[in-house]
Parts: sequence; C-alpha cells; structure tokens
Amino acid sequence: MTTRTELLERAPYAVLPRRGERILCAVSGGLDSMCLLHMLAAWCEARDGKVLAAHFNHGLRGEAADRDEAFVREICGQWDIPLTVGREDVAAYAKRERLSIEEAARNRRYAFLRRAAAEAGCERVYTAHHADDNAETVLLNLVRGTGLAGLTGMDWQREGLCRPLLGAAREELERYAAQWNIPHIEDETNADPEAAARNLLRLQVMPLLKELNPRAVEHIHQTAGRLREADRSLEADAAERTARVEVQEGRVTLSMDALLGAPEAVRPRMLLRLFDLLGVGRKDVGAVHLSAILDLARRTAWGKEGRLSLPHGVTARYCRRWLILETRPQTLTEVQLAPGRPLRWGDCTLTLLDGPGEGGGISFQWRGRPGESPVVTVGPCVPGDRLTLPGSRRGRSIKRLCLDRHISLAERDRLPAVYVNGTLAAVWRLGVDTAFAPEGGGPCRFIKIEETEKHIEEDGHDAQ
Repeated sequence: MTTRTELLERAPYAVLPRRGERILCAVSGGLDSMCLLHMLAAWCEARDGKVLAAHFNHGLRGEAADRDEAFVREICGQWDIPLTVGREDVAAYAKRERLSIEEAARNRRYAFLRRAAAEAGCERVYTAHHADDNAETVLLNLVRGTGLAGLTGMDWQREGLCRPLLGAAREELERYAAQWNIPHIEDETNADPEAAARNLLRLQVMPLLKELNPRAVEHIHQTAGRLREADRSLEADAAERTARVEVQEGRVTLSMDALLGAPEAVRPRMLLRLFDLLGVGRKDVGAVHLSAILDLARRTAWGKEGRLSLPHGVTARYCRRWLILETRPQTLTEVQLAPGRPLRWGDCTLTLLDGPGEGGGISFQWRGRPGESPVVTVGPCVPGDRLTLPGSRRGRSIKRLCLDRHISLAERDRLPAVYVNGTLAAVWRLGVDTAFAPEGGGPCRFIKIEETEKHIEEDGHDAQ
C-alpha cells in the first residue's frame, strides 16, 4: 500500500516543501494534479506548512471548462484548502500575440500561477508533471528537431517551479488515485489523438514503445537526466570562458580567438551568453543564427568588416579578430555582404543572392576569372565616386546624379553603394555602372533590397 508521501519522496530533498513553508499547487482537476494536491496536503500538514491551490480557466472549452472550475472549487472546499481561480480569454490573447493556442495557454497559465503565488506569499509553485510527461517532452523535441538542451526534458526545479512527481509513472498515479479514492475529472480532449501532438504520442506512440520495453518511460527519464548533467557541464564551461567578456551598455565584445579556441560544442553556448550579457536574452535566437555568427569570420575578407542582423535588433560585427554584438545604432560604414545573409544597413535590408532574385534590388555581373569569388561590400558613397550609367558617354559624380534626381544630401549619405573588389558597381536608386551591367546572358548576382520606414528616436535622430 502506497503512503500519501511515498511518491513525493523520490524527488530530490531540495524540491520538497520545507518545514513551515507556504506553497502553491497548480490544480486542473485532472487525476495527476488532484493526486499531487492530496500528497502535498499530507506532507505540509506533517511539517507545519501550508498548501494552497490555484486553478486557471483558459476559456477554451466553454461549459466543460466551467465544470472543471466548479469541481476544483468543490473539492478544495471539502479538503479545506484555500483556492485561487484565474480566468482569461486565451484564444483572444493568442490571436493578439500571434501565438499558437497551446503556447498562449501555457504563457498565461504560468503567468497566473506566478502572480497567484506572489500574492499568497508562496515562494514556489508545484505542478504534477510526471515521468510519462517527461518522456513525451523528450520525444516531441527529438522528432521536431532539437539540440542537447531539448533532450534533457523537464528539470525537478527551475525558477521557483517544482515538479516533485517526475520520478513517478502515470500508472503509479492511477494506482494511488484508486487506493485513496481521489476524485478527479477528465478533460475530454485528452482522449482525442488529433487534438494535439502530445495526445497522439501518449495514446498511440508510447504504448508501442512500452510493448518494446515496459520500462521505456523510466529509461527515457534516466537518459534525460544524464544528458542534463552533460548540458550543465557545457554551460559551466561556456560561463567560465565568457567571464571576462567586455561588457558596455548596448555592446559586448569577445575575441574570436577565445571563441574558436573553445570546443565546438561550447561555442554556441558562449554566443548565447553574449545575448544574456547584452540584456536581450536568448528567446528567438536559434541554431541558424548561431551558425551564421560563427560563419561570419570565415566569410569576411581580411581588413573588411562583416555584419549580421539578428533578432531583438541585435547586430553582430566581425572586424580584425573581434566579435561585437550590439544594440546601439550602427554607423554607416562599409560592410561586407555574405551570400544569403540579410543585412540591415541604414534604411534598407540587403541580401546578396548568387542568382536572379525577385522584388526590388540591384542586378550586376561579375566578369572576373571563372571560379573566383569577388568581395562584395555595401557602404556610403565615397566623395568623388562616379557612375557611368547605360546610355551615358562618360561617368558622372554621385553628387551630380543625386542633384538631377532631387535627392538631398542627407538622403544621398544613406543610399547603399555596392562595391565589388573595391570598385563602385552600383548605387541604390541611381543605377548600375556599365562595367557591371548584366549583358550577354552571363551569370548575374542580385542584391535584394527592402526599404524600411525611417523611425525617429526620442532624441530626434534617425534610427539606424
């Protein structure tokens, strides 16, 4: 016979409620959370602590959601457990923030739980995630594509959120509920494999894996734990290697020698720590961005500056063995374009393509030796630069061409000028020099140019 605290005792001691502690338990009304509430009530009572309950009504299931809320209210009343209820129109929030329903529901639920805990004087929130949930999370991340962190699954405790049942299987919770006559209510969508990817995995895939090995859940959970230790070791190495990074307001600077001297598995983590040190965080920074940053040095010619536009308005710059990540307005200097990598420059975003492209941009032809790849840069027009446009007998100065087109001096200084191996090939809104004009069906390159609206900062200067 399972005692009321036996399954909890599998969790690390630091995860369990301390003597005299007030905690908040998230309760949906389902079997898992009702079992957890029952266990925590016994644990806290034996240690002069206090458990409070919190239920969040997402407003997604109409009468069924109201039924769940009423059920939780009734049982908490019977068990003499204080309850806080939150309600929100998650569908409207998802539409407004352009999120999936699943992500929106998770965001609002955890925001409510943290808010409710703070108002009730609880330092920690407890949820009923168990070993099967953890195994499903690992498998979902695996099939969707993930790095090492995605294979570590759920942690016992993180940022005040505790999961003391990660060592217990769903079958054990079902036996506990039967033994202690735990009332619960089922979400009817949980039985629909088409309602969510996790449902399909739980209802159809996991049973097959358990046929291969009845201990499949246990083994996946254990493997995730071992990977979590490896992940923490790599994070610690990255933290040590970035401990002396130069940090200024709106800018972090790291030696490329220090970055490339680290093991390959540590380098992306060092870059993520730069985003943390910059103050923008890691959200929306994916493997493609990290690979592009590491590729920046290889593609930038010596003596040139390479730039890369990244999420959160961050620009990565590489110059003379230094990598700089910054959110400061960028000075309009000459920067090398890397094929396929969008670059914000002034009021435009430029992307160098190896062949013809669609939309607005500049097409030019490189007439160098076969197999040779030119260095293509974008920068402000250099004083004295001239263009010979098709139909003209001689070159004319950029200044004169701008005057003819009624382009002001301020606008002229922000026009992207394209240089090929140091020679002016084209200026946006003015044209392509005849020496680089496509002709004869030869191979062309295309720079896609997307103009953005100019934003005025609070100090009245143009945003870069």
